[in-house]
Amino acid sequence: MANSRSDRDEDRLRLYNPYQDLQLPVQTLYKLPTSPEFLFQEESIVQRRSWGENLTYYTGCGYLAGAITGAGKGLVDGVKAFEEGDTLKLRINRILNSSGHTGRQFGNRAGVIGLLYAGLESSIVAVRGSDDVLNSVLAGLGTGALYKAASGPRSAAVAGAIGGLMVGAVVTGKQVLKRYVPI
Repeated sequence: MANSRSDRDEDRLRLYNPYQDLQLPVQTLYKLPTSPEFLFQEESIVQRRSWGENLTYYTGCGYLAGAITGAGKGLVDGVKAFEEGDTLKLRINRILNSSGHTGRQFGNRAGVIGLLYAGLESSIVAVRGSDDVLNSVLAGLGTGALYKAASGPRSAAVAGAIGGLMVGAVVTGKQVLKRYVPI
């Protein structure tokens, strides 16, 4: 008797499955494409973003990363600026002001670097006619040099070398990661 009662409870609590009468596995019911779909055949051949998409992507990602980093640094600076007699409202105000100010500064700087990099990389691809690692490294080198050009030729050369090395390391790391982790 106890078994029949638990069976009835189980039937009442069982969720409705619309696929239960179909004799197909659910995975084969809908065969969705796994690759990107393109309207024109020429779009499927190109394996990179357009210059406008590149510009938007690098500038936006740079600004966002810089703003988040700057807000974190501003939070630390705001906490360090606390004084003995500050009320909670004043402390929160210090943190918000410091985070907003430093976040904007870092975000604008990183956004400009992303803008320069995207423009240089797209220009180098257009001039050379090929898309390879050298384009990225040259764009990083040029970005660093242009960003610090106002500080003098020595600062520009150092910043260019740092930019080229950083981009080279990122591209190399990305290729190594692709080799071992299927992306």
